[in-house]
This record gives sequence, structure tokens and C-alpha cells, in this order.
Amino acid sequence: MYIILISLVIGLFIAMLFVNIYFRVKVMKSYKKLVQNRVEFDAKHLFSSKRLEEEVLSKYPQHKDDIITFIKHIHYSVKMASVLIVLITLFGAILMYYRE
Repeated sequence: MYIILISLVIGLFIAMLFVNIYFRVKVMKSYKKLVQNRVEFDAKHLFSSKRLEEEVLSKYPQHKDDIITFIKHIHYSVKMASVLIVLITLFGAILMYYRE
């Protein structure tokens, strides 16, 4: 049982690493497009769709799809990383209490 839990924690860590790399590449591609087109917005716009529409999308309507794609990738990356961190922490806690 201990070996299985260790393997699970290692597997989840590797999964988190690959998810991080995958979304970092996707985010950087979207970010590169936005930088080349000089689209500017703050972190507060990532979490408030109302502010995003009022302040950014109205200012850059031609880059709406790129902005929304970038924000979706950021949100999904944060969600996936959070889930994997919780799982790794859970299995780590189980391993701490399940020593033979």
C-alpha cells in the first residue's frame, strides 16, 4: 500500500509539472500575440469580467478573441494547479500517517 501511495504522489507531481509546462506554453503564445499588438490590461481584469468588458474589450475590440483566450488559459491553469496541489497534499498527509 505504501508503494502505491508513493507512486501516486510521484505521478501527481509529474502530472502537475506537465500541466504547468503545457499551459505555460499556451499562455505564452497568447501573451505574445497580445504584446505584439500592444494590448494592455491589469491583473484585476483577469478576475472581473465586468471590468474586462468595460475597460479592456471596449478599448481593443479587434483583439477580443485573443484576450478572452489568454484569460481562459490563465483561469484553467490556476484551477488545474490547485486541484493537483490539493491531491498531492492529501496523499502526502495519508503517507505521513501511514508509516509502517
